[in-house]
Amino acid sequence: MKLLVIANLTKPKVRPAVEELLPFLKSRVDLVAIDSDKVRDLSSTEMDGLLVLGGDGTLLSTARRLGGRQIPVMGVNYGRLGFLASFTPAELMTYFDDFIAGKLPISHRAMLDVAAMGKDISCDLCDPDEVAAKSGRKSTVLNDVVVAAGAPFRMIELELSIDSPSGVSLFGDGLIISTASGSTAYNVSAGGPILWPGVDGICITPLCPHSLSFRPVVASLDSRIVLTAKRLNRGTTIVCDGQDNLSLNIGDRVIIRRSKQTLQLVENPQLRQISALAEKLNWGSSPRYNRSPA
Repeated sequence: MKLLVIANLTKPKVRPAVEELLPFLKSRVDLVAIDSDKVRDLSSTEMDGLLVLGGDGTLLSTARRLGGRQIPVMGVNYGRLGFLASFTPAELMTYFDDFIAGKLPISHRAMLDVAAMGKDISCDLCDPDEVAAKSGRKSTVLNDVVVAAGAPFRMIELELSIDSPSGVSLFGDGLIISTASGSTAYNVSAGGPILWPGVDGICITPLCPHSLSFRPVVASLDSRIVLTAKRLNRGTTIVCDGQDNLSLNIGDRVIIRRSKQTLQLVENPQLRQISALAEKLNWGSSPRYNRSPA
């Protein structure tokens, strides 16, 4: 196997881990490179597999940089939660030979394309690629698209439509559009639903809506979602996977659709989804009972 390693050296434990892993890796694979500066073009690098040393954020940026290439990605968690980077450093040593032999389970994680266009662009049926060709504002996400109110942090107004020319108004601090992979991130913190990774759905979760009856909903992954910016703040921004920002102006329309790109994510065979949720989100903890004196 020709293996490329993505190493997030900003995490204190990653640099010594890389030095320790090098002899182990070189004895088993054709090591293409250690990429720590995020400038390598992953869409054309010759490789058969990717090993990501960092956390979920490192894996998210790697997914976007791949540009849709179907390369299996194994994520080793040196961050905090590690939903996507599901292997511990110890489990990397245990399962690495199975990884290079193609024996580990792989899930094909859906991604979303998002593009913004000005009100002067006529493109009612545009897909994100067509919009991007006209406006240049496009990104692809694995986790989520967030319209964040920004400074001076006043309430904003968006119009939301799903597979329809007409929409509904949303007043509040913004909106989260997330995939199943991203449903356990910002979405769940904002009170949105958790989707199983294999569910072809999109979570639409308002941020502090002015109407208490505006609840999170789940739409088909094949839906065409359009957001129209009605009232914004100076700092209102489209935030893609928490890493890539697109500008947003009054009157702009934001088109969000299923991307042609997917991510081949190598899954930890020891980790079941329900147990991972329970462990990482602290489900099932016993109540803290008061103890009566003996």
